[in-house]
Amino acid sequence: MLNRRLAVIPARGGSKRIPNKNIRDFCGRPMISHIIEAARTSDLFDEIHVSTDSKEIVELVEGFGLGVDFMRPLQLADDYSPIMPVLKFVLEEYRLRGQSFNSVVLLMACAPMITAIDLCGAASLFDSHNAKYSVLGVAEYPCPVEWAFRRESNGVLVPVQPGMFSVRSQDLAPAYFDAGQFCFMSSERVLAAVGAGSDEGFLGYPIQRHQAIDIDSMDDWRFAELVFKSICQIQDQA
Repeated sequence: MLNRRLAVIPARGGSKRIPNKNIRDFCGRPMISHIIEAARTSDLFDEIHVSTDSKEIVELVEGFGLGVDFMRPLQLADDYSPIMPVLKFVLEEYRLRGQSFNSVVLLMACAPMITAIDLCGAASLFDSHNAKYSVLGVAEYPCPVEWAFRRESNGVLVPVQPGMFSVRSQDLAPAYFDAGQFCFMSSERVLAAVGAGSDEGFLGYPIQRHQAIDIDSMDDWRFAELVFKSICQIQDQA
């Protein structure tokens, strides 16, 4: 079978914290349009599928010239549905339609900072290991995780790793977190996943700190717009 790659963009219609989050205007365009453009420009994918339960989102996406071959079932579209069963459903549905893919790339709808260059770089890393590892977009923590505290209800700070607060940052190795932007996986891994899947077997593809904004509140949204506009302004002046 040819090396065929599927991009899946999950886009539920029922966002609670930010209504219509996936299609809300972000810097003059619907949020989801930014990652769709990056995916198309990368020229990596044989199929780009927006997984949604919303007819409004389908109509919007079709307006970009991107067809939605099938809807996401309601049982996979609530607030508690993990993403791996969604990806598995999409793969299996395409198989029923006579289409198979070697790899699946999860692209988050609210990832407006991710570019085609990022996706091509991650794809190259994924391919260089013959799909043995999944590739996760990660960002470096802004300070050592060894300095972390938990804050109790009375305000008292409790060190997560006691005794590490006195260690210099230059003596500690960088730590990374899942930036929540994209992930490259083999189809076999998706189909074999149980529940939310495993957190092992990943390679990290570092992205820049400004690309790793997790947009979960209106404060996040406003901050992301400020960053996006600043980046665009810098690029226009270059």
